[in-house]
Amino acid sequence: MTAASDIAAHYTSGDLLARLEARLREDGFDPAHPTAEALAPYDHFHGRGLEATEDMADLLQVAETDRILDVGSGLGGPARYMAERFGCRVDGIDLTAEFCAIATHLTALLGLTDRVSFEQGDALAMPFGDAVFDGAYSMNVSMNIADKRALYREIHRVLKPGGWLSLSEVVQGTGGAPDYPTPWARTAATSFLATPAETRSNLEASGFAIETLRETMETALAYAARSRALVEAGGEPLHRAVSLIHGALAQEAMANSAQALRERRAVPIEIVCRKARQ
Repeated sequence: MTAASDIAAHYTSGDLLARLEARLREDGFDPAHPTAEALAPYDHFHGRGLEATEDMADLLQVAETDRILDVGSGLGGPARYMAERFGCRVDGIDLTAEFCAIATHLTALLGLTDRVSFEQGDALAMPFGDAVFDGAYSMNVSMNIADKRALYREIHRVLKPGGWLSLSEVVQGTGGAPDYPTPWARTAATSFLATPAETRSNLEASGFAIETLRETMETALAYAARSRALVEAGGEPLHRAVSLIHGALAQEAMANSAQALRERRAVPIEIVCRKARQ
C-alpha cells in the first residue's frame, strides 16, 4: 500500500457507523435523532475531545459571514461545533472516505448541511481555490504527514490575506520516540512527529507569522486524570472516540499515548498563526 492508503487504513473499518449507532443506543440515545451532546464523546477525535475544541474556539474571532476550513475533519464534531457556535460556514477535508461519509450523515441528522460540508481528499493538494477561506484549523492531524511544509503551504494558499490558522499538534518531545501503536499510527512508518522548533520553522517558512505557541501538557495530564477517576468510579471516560474507531487496538494505543505524554516522548501544543495581509 502507499503511505496514504496505510494512513487511511489505520482509521477505517467499513462498519464504523453501525458501531457508533450501537454506542449511542448503549448511552440511551436514538441514533436516528442524535444531539451534538450525545455525539461529543465520539465525534471529536483528538486529544481532550470536545474540551480541546472549545479551548481552540475560545482563542478565535469568527464572524457569521466567515468561511472556515477544517483540515483532517474526521467525523465532523469540530466543524459542526464551529458552525453552531459562530454561525459560520465550515468545509472539512479528510483522507479517510468512511470518516467523510459518516460526517456528512451526522451533519444531515443535526440539520447543518446548509453550513457544513465534507470532502474526501489530500491535505497536500486540496480541491479549493486560492484565498477562499477566512480561517483554518487542524486538530491532531499533522502527525500523519511527513512533509509539514507542503501541508502548511497548501493551507496558506487557500487562506485569504490576513487569514488565521489554529493548530492543535502532537510534537516530538525530549524523551525519545513513542511506542506504537498510538491513536494516530499503527507503526512508526506512518508517524511523523516534528519538534516544537521544527514546527515553528516550518510554519514561518510557509509564510505564517506565529501569534501564540504554547505547550498544553499540564492540561492534557489533568484531563486524563479526570477521565481515569470517572472510570474508577464506574462511569464512562470523557473521550470515547479512540475506542470507537480503533476497537481492539484502542487500549494498547491509548496506553502507549499516555506513557508518551508522561515521559515527554510526545508533547501537545497549540498554535495560532496568521497569513500576512497584502
